Amino acid sequence: MAIERIIIVGGGTAGWMAAAAMSRLKVGRKLDITLIESEQIGTVGVGEATIPPFVGFNDLLGINEAEMLASVQGTFKLGIQFENWGNIGDSYIHPFGAYGYAMGGIGFHHVWHKISQAGDNRPLQVFNLETMAAYFGKFARTQDYERDDLPPINYAYHLDAGKYAGFLRKLAETRGVVRQEGKVDDVQLDAETGFVTSVKLDDGQELNGDLFIDCSGFRGLLIEQALETGYEDWTQWLPCNRAVALPCKRDDGSPPPPFTRATAHRAGWQWQVPLQHRNGNGHVYCSEFMEDEEARDILVGNIAGKPQADPNFLRFTTGRRKKFWNKNVVALGLSAGFMEPLESTSIHLINTGIDKFLSLLSLDGITQAQQDTFNRLSGREYARIRDFLVLHYNATSRNDSGFWNYVRTMDVPDTLTEKIEIFKANGQIFREEDELFTDTSWAAVMMGQGITMGNHNPMAESLEGPKTRKEIDEMEQSIRFLVQHMPEHGEYVSRYCPAPT
Repeated sequence: MAIERIIIVGGGTAGWMAAAAMSRLKVGRKLDITLIESEQIGTVGVGEATIPPFVGFNDLLGINEAEMLASVQGTFKLGIQFENWGNIGDSYIHPFGAYGYAMGGIGFHHVWHKISQAGDNRPLQVFNLETMAAYFGKFARTQDYERDDLPPINYAYHLDAGKYAGFLRKLAETRGVVRQEGKVDDVQLDAETGFVTSVKLDDGQELNGDLFIDCSGFRGLLIEQALETGYEDWTQWLPCNRAVALPCKRDDGSPPPPFTRATAHRAGWQWQVPLQHRNGNGHVYCSEFMEDEEARDILVGNIAGKPQADPNFLRFTTGRRKKFWNKNVVALGLSAGFMEPLESTSIHLINTGIDKFLSLLSLDGITQAQQDTFNRLSGREYARIRDFLVLHYNATSRNDSGFWNYVRTMDVPDTLTEKIEIFKANGQIFREEDELFTDTSWAAVMMGQGITMGNHNPMAESLEGPKTRKEIDEMEQSIRFLVQHMPEHGEYVSRYCPAPT
């Protein structure tokens, strides 16, 4: 059956990202796209930090970067600073961009390990532009420099997710997407196929559709409540199941740093996302080891200014739907699954879900092959990200609480164990099946949290002599030169994309 009517159930970041992207389908054809949302239903709105692929998503939609950032109180992000994860007092940055660049076909961290064993005392971090710029509070974009002998600058954004959804709503509506106010009261299924045929709103109105996008949040109104798809629970590996969010002013007048901060506490961790005129804050924790009141008190005691709202408590179960595309329903965002925002992957998974869906979509109808491929690729992506998040908890020396004793000693997925053991042996990291996180990402977290390379790839031994040494020195010098000539991050934002006060 041809697809002529697409219904998106739920707004928020996921719904309006889907609507904005799918609005491009309307060009040159008759296709109705309707998004149903209710002003009475709030959104979670804690996913305010992004990663570099999100920049490409906005480019694809033809969005002006400066205009968008100004409207969403946006700032730039070069990576994530982790504090107290390996041990209390430890700190490291997981940067965007690579450490150095491959030499002789060998990842740079192997070359660095070799020269370190030979007596070179420079830390690996000095060979990463984003790390050094973050440490000094600097920022610029690659296109700001006309020299091609300088390393590229990889970045993402911090943004107010609610304002971003509003920005995309305006874009989608100008491109023909229709917003329908209301709550879904009932879902009708075809008796033979089990496909969703329509949704009935609380005012009695019934909307028919051929394809439905479920962006209804944790409850999964279509994918779970109507189709009973099932949920794969990952609590045994990611035991945090609560969060409390609380925005605040930056009372000290300090400029926003160009990185997200993730600070580990007794039974979880705290995020700090710096926007132009406030910070987004939250405390993710495990209810088995901490009460809500204590979690709130820890958060309030560790923010940079006066709270601007009441604490917002959230409950979740880490995991994913057993199917992301079931019959004629595709789940995006929290409807599809949830992994805590430790590596800012929530908005990214919406992005990649939309990308995969639009790549597979045929408006001539829905096939089983489309569903199976989407589910296989999405499941693989979720599992790889899951392993990376589990690494942060398991690779720790902390023994100061029951929570850290549990995650330090828990059994982890075999795929993660293998990755760690290979790295310990010779520092090798395989980026399998086009997974999101690069060898730099894995190396940054493993070494940042105390997992060391036992050795390096023996091929690195072939890189001998003054030519190699000169190239490595020039690499560091280029990074130092660029960081020295970058403006302060706050200055850059105030000039490039100032938000209305």
